[in-house]
Amino acid sequence: MNKLGRRKLKNFLALSISSLCAAAGLAILFIILYDVLKEGLKSFSIHLFISDPAPPNRGLSGGLKGAFLGQGLLTLAATVVGVPLGVLGGTFLAEYGRNSRFCRFLSRLCDMAVSIPSIVIGTFVYAILVLPLGGFNGWAGSTALAIIILPVVIRTTEEMMTMVPWTLREAAFALGAPYHKVITSIVWRASISGIFTGILLAIARIAGETAPLLFTSFNSNYFRLSFNEAVPSLTVSIYQYAASPYEEWISLAWAAALVVTILVLILNIIGRVLIKIRIGG
Repeated sequence: MNKLGRRKLKNFLALSISSLCAAAGLAILFIILYDVLKEGLKSFSIHLFISDPAPPNRGLSGGLKGAFLGQGLLTLAATVVGVPLGVLGGTFLAEYGRNSRFCRFLSRLCDMAVSIPSIVIGTFVYAILVLPLGGFNGWAGSTALAIIILPVVIRTTEEMMTMVPWTLREAAFALGAPYHKVITSIVWRASISGIFTGILLAIARIAGETAPLLFTSFNSNYFRLSFNEAVPSLTVSIYQYAASPYEEWISLAWAAALVVTILVLILNIIGRVLIKIRIGG
């Protein structure tokens, strides 16, 4: 076999192995989605969203109303805190710290923070907000989720703003615009779709987090507006119900898992579409 034939054989083998690995990964993903759809649809009903949990083995149609409301509030609180700080932090790194070694170090640190296991963040917040306050609370849960959001939004904002050509800034400077006006009126507007995409992907990530909430806000069967005590959350409820010996609770866990899967899938699809539109534009 000549040299060209050996190169073609190696290329064929590499493509075949890569295709098999991709097919195996997709097959596992579709199996998981199929199981979630199959089991989740059996117990999916309006009672899931409007009813409180019912005692098991009583024949009652319970739901997870409190868990949905609590998850929504925790996610909203984390988003309100994490997104503005992330956008401002990314703006500082991209604009004011563009040529600074310290800011480049912070940028690399954010890259590392993105990959930190969420359970580590949960134990950290447990040590600084749960133990000193004497118990699980919603403030700790939303803080843990905000910490998870923060580095993702910072890096996305920095990358998107760095992609804006410097000549646009120079043109605005030539017209006498101050730097803060250039950032808010030109750079942010030019990179808004990319920044928004990063925000959506960050929210999609925390929407399915369980480990940090186990150590911070924990869970409750009933919804309360107060963040000074344990707050119900959908992901922790799924974890606890799935591990229970009661068929009713296991069915509710499947239905709730289906809702979380659909929400995360929708957010990811919207984010990918926005990325495609931006690249295409």
